[in-house]
Amino acid sequence: MRRLARDVLLLALATGISRVFGLFRDVAIADRFGMTAAYDAFLIAFFVPHFLRQLLAEGALSTAFVPVYTKYMLGSKREDTSLTIVSSASCNPAGAFASNLLSWLALLFPIVAAIGILIAPTYVPFLASGFSGEKLALATTLTRIIFPFIALIGLASVFMGILNAHHRFFAAALAPVWFNVGMILGVLLIAPQFPEQPVIGLAIGALVGGAGQLLSQIPALLRVGFRFRFSLFPLHPGIRRLLRLMGPAVLALAVTQVNLLVDNKIASHLSDGGISALQYGMRLFQLPLGVFAVSVATALLPRFSAAWTNRDEAGFSSFLTDGVVTSALVLLPAMAGLLLIGTDVIRLLFEHGSFSAWDTLRTGRVLSFYVIGLLPYGWVYVFTRAFYALGRTLFPLLASLVAVGLNVALDLALVSSMQEAGLALATAIAGVGSALLLGVALWRHLKPSADALRKLGMISIGCLVLSGLTLLVRWSIGAGPTWLAVFAPLCTAVLVYAAFVRFTPLWSCVVSLRADMERAEDLKGS
Repeated sequence: MRRLARDVLLLALATGISRVFGLFRDVAIADRFGMTAAYDAFLIAFFVPHFLRQLLAEGALSTAFVPVYTKYMLGSKREDTSLTIVSSASCNPAGAFASNLLSWLALLFPIVAAIGILIAPTYVPFLASGFSGEKLALATTLTRIIFPFIALIGLASVFMGILNAHHRFFAAALAPVWFNVGMILGVLLIAPQFPEQPVIGLAIGALVGGAGQLLSQIPALLRVGFRFRFSLFPLHPGIRRLLRLMGPAVLALAVTQVNLLVDNKIASHLSDGGISALQYGMRLFQLPLGVFAVSVATALLPRFSAAWTNRDEAGFSSFLTDGVVTSALVLLPAMAGLLLIGTDVIRLLFEHGSFSAWDTLRTGRVLSFYVIGLLPYGWVYVFTRAFYALGRTLFPLLASLVAVGLNVALDLALVSSMQEAGLALATAIAGVGSALLLGVALWRHLKPSADALRKLGMISIGCLVLSGLTLLVRWSIGAGPTWLAVFAPLCTAVLVYAAFVRFTPLWSCVVSLRADMERAEDLKGS
């Protein structure tokens, strides 16, 4: 019997591999472009495709897709009895729904990409109002090259949703590796073909990576039995249900992306490298968030959906509580570690080629403020998935609106005195506010037991021990080699914290996941 613990570990492993390749990508980018005007321009160019990717693809579409697909996969007949309307494509209700959706997206996404390319000179100046004329022209050119990425990643997100609904998390989570490979090829092989503007090679590499992320999931889809059959009419009833779920979710994600838009727009008025500093700091901030928090939330979404579909409120609450505690188990020590040795990590990874010592200090300051929001953002992932499974997508939208308002206000208040570091601090505080709002709204379902609260307290104690040892080891190394200043404290902290978890009641956090998975498997088979 598969276990939630196994699924989380497989997701974390696959996502970890992807993030390692992501680090290789960022190391290559830092070496060639550093914190320069060209890389600032690329980040602005990538913003709109990334924004639409979150809005229409890997964010709202993929997240809303899983509960709907799961309902059809479990054979729920409570809504729409006309599941056979998709003519001969009715291999099964879930497969018919996915095929109809993919058919429409194959037509719609290229249209979106074409529009984005045509009107790029209109919206790019708004996104980067502080750019000079030459820098702005480069950003517009790069935008037109990158924009078809949205069509590739949009289809890939549906593939990912199908695999996640079938609990085939590893293949879906491993697919972004190919995006990172494409970007690395863009830096190392394609960029030298454009000696006047090497950053064009990075843009082309993004397209190559998007195609790789799409195509790499096809073998896994075939293994779970999915067979695509092109069908546009009649429209499957599941698409209408999907759109109802996506509506508030799209708005919530759009509101969230406003944070990044405002940060980039304000940073475009700072000196060259302001946007780059935010990006490099965000990459390291997202490393533990992406490897573990997203893995936990992704593994929980189909389980939330199955529990709620089968009216198992106790199971839903159990999954939610375990998600909160398990996220803290990893993200809280990650926060401590990045605060204490984050600048050393940046120096080890990026300080070579075009990336200077001043760039290291600038990025390290940004990272130190970002990580304040690490655990809160991890909880936001879990809470948001729970709301989507409940079909209550309006409250995450309202929470996002409050968080964005807080972020923008703090951006404007802090940027003059703290520069890009103030933008990072504003993002972290907004994450704390969002987690509090969502957690309070889910309190009836969360039902934190005394045991869960005790475990959270023990996690905090373990992190204090970890922090003390990390500081001691780092102090003993002094001005020694950078690799030693990173790996000695890191290895010490990991070993001590792992032992602390293993020989305290915290170990039951791992063991208890087995019972959760047994309940989810029972629901799936009922």
